[in-house]
Amino acid sequence: MKEQLIGHQQERKLLREYIATERSEFIAVYGRRRVGKTFLIRQVLGNDICFSLTGMENATTSQQLANFNTQLMQVSPDSQTSATWLDAFHNLTLYLEHHRADKKIVFLDELSWLETQKSGFLNALEYFWNSWASARTDIKLIVCGSAAAWMLDNVINNYGGLHNRVTHQMLIEPFHLMECKEYFDVYGFGYGEQEIAECYMAFGGIPYYLSLMRTDESVSQNIDRLLFSPTGELRNEKRNILRSLFRKAEDYEAIIDTLSEKTKGLTRTEILQQTKLNNNARFTKMLEELEMCGFIRHYESYDKLRRQVTYQLIDPFVHFAYKVVSQNQFHDEHFWTHSMASPLFNSWSGLAFEMLCLNHIPQLKHALGISGMQTNIYTWHTPRNAERGAQIDLVIDRADPCVNICEMKFSRGEYEITKQERERLEYRIEAFMQYAEKRKSLRLTMITTNGIKRNTNSYIVQNEITLHQLFEPITI
Repeated sequence: MKEQLIGHQQERKLLREYIATERSEFIAVYGRRRVGKTFLIRQVLGNDICFSLTGMENATTSQQLANFNTQLMQVSPDSQTSATWLDAFHNLTLYLEHHRADKKIVFLDELSWLETQKSGFLNALEYFWNSWASARTDIKLIVCGSAAAWMLDNVINNYGGLHNRVTHQMLIEPFHLMECKEYFDVYGFGYGEQEIAECYMAFGGIPYYLSLMRTDESVSQNIDRLLFSPTGELRNEKRNILRSLFRKAEDYEAIIDTLSEKTKGLTRTEILQQTKLNNNARFTKMLEELEMCGFIRHYESYDKLRRQVTYQLIDPFVHFAYKVVSQNQFHDEHFWTHSMASPLFNSWSGLAFEMLCLNHIPQLKHALGISGMQTNIYTWHTPRNAERGAQIDLVIDRADPCVNICEMKFSRGEYEITKQERERLEYRIEAFMQYAEKRKSLRLTMITTNGIKRNTNSYIVQNEITLHQLFEPITI
């Protein structure tokens, strides 16, 4: 079956609107590796692109220019050879001036790879836009990159010649559950919602990973083939992700390694202590870049005396790689299928389901009927000097006089609240009331895969959200 464009409806609509305007546009598209940025742009714009160039990883300036020359001569055989990036953009200008299209679309992909050391690429790009393209009404320059932090620093938030030159920016995010379901339905996988959720919990909503799956295999069989087979396409993906995005990737890997061991998160000070990295501006920058690329998030953890920022790993694929793939010590090619009823699965699935919920906050708010309400999302725990510790992994602090205390539980069937679990939940609520200083009504909200089993302990739940509700399409 021909590959189809799935999801990203809002991004498609916006991209077409930007191309249709009667002025030149400078559009910056960014998002993490494998999320489908290039595929989206090429599928929406197709043959309307007048010129496209993709940067080459770890190539020299002369190699990048040779690639540019080749691509330009394919569409304009009489073009001159370019020895510098200034020459290259001058020759591109000559080609575009004679092109007959009403909207002249230029697509530059993997922009950070084009900016090699002392190449002058960004300076030439600035001059191309400022001196020629921006003064016209028909140039549509689209730049794209997987190094999200680099794109933000050097293009979108540039304080040099490109300052305030970007007319539109588009963040392409991974699929949500609804888009994953659309993908599997279109290609005839026949998966149910729980299977799709378990796939998301292992792969995240990364379209490239989904594209490697086979319709004649179950989710666990696909995972085994892609991650545990000696020839699996994703066998080395964990290592390659960071190294393809960041220079000196070992420092970023150290942060990810540390956070993978503490799934509830660590403060900046705690990360520094465990990684032994230097406490400087570069460390701050690394945290920002990992968050911009979607690997980690920061949230404010509240206690009675202070507000504290905590960092947490939220990328499902990276979490799966650290928590599961690394445990395959005997190189079992069917490790995941053999682990489905094991303590390893139970440990992983609980944390992975929490991660799934944290990546679907708009859907959770919609299910609670508070989509348009301002909220503060955070994790809370008792102060360290408390006689008995308690932690709540998701608090939705609303603009109205209510706070949702959320418990996220994965199970293959209905989730049963035992007497012991009920007492633990009651203590958490009491501790929150005592230490958090919130003069609001508290609503215990259970988020489960298949609902709550009704018994003598389930009465304590005020709001119930099931996995099915997280598949709802949400327009943000």
